[in-house]
Amino acid sequence: MVNLIEVTSDIGHFVSDPISHEEGAASFRAAVNLFGRWGLTDEQAATLLDMNVRTYRRWKAQGPNAMGRDTRTRLSILMGIHKALRVIFGKSERVYQWIDAPNARYGGRTALDVMLNGEMTDLVRVRRYLDAERGAW
Repeated sequence: MVNLIEVTSDIGHFVSDPISHEEGAASFRAAVNLFGRWGLTDEQAATLLDMNVRTYRRWKAQGPNAMGRDTRTRLSILMGIHKALRVIFGKSERVYQWIDAPNARYGGRTALDVMLNGEMTDLVRVRRYLDAERGAW
């Protein structure tokens, strides 16, 4: 007999009330800055936000247009990942280096490798791990 473990994403846990366009735009600008600190390419950033590269580059240059729920949720999760890293590492540069460091939790892959699978559940997986590490669960 095989025991199965149910895995839920519980995305609602990571996003509170709907955010305004201005709040979404601010989150997007913060994410662009974060992606720069992480050393991501535009292609990688677009994958994390589940948008095409042309749209990402246009938004990066001109600011976002109407932002869908999925994009707002992804931004919220990514900002939560950054917040958790700040809690864990403080002002250390490790806040920005951890994302691309091999991690035994992910079979030697990096958290970035996991998130670049492109599914929202991949972002949630990294966020939950960090929340558990900082004792938020």
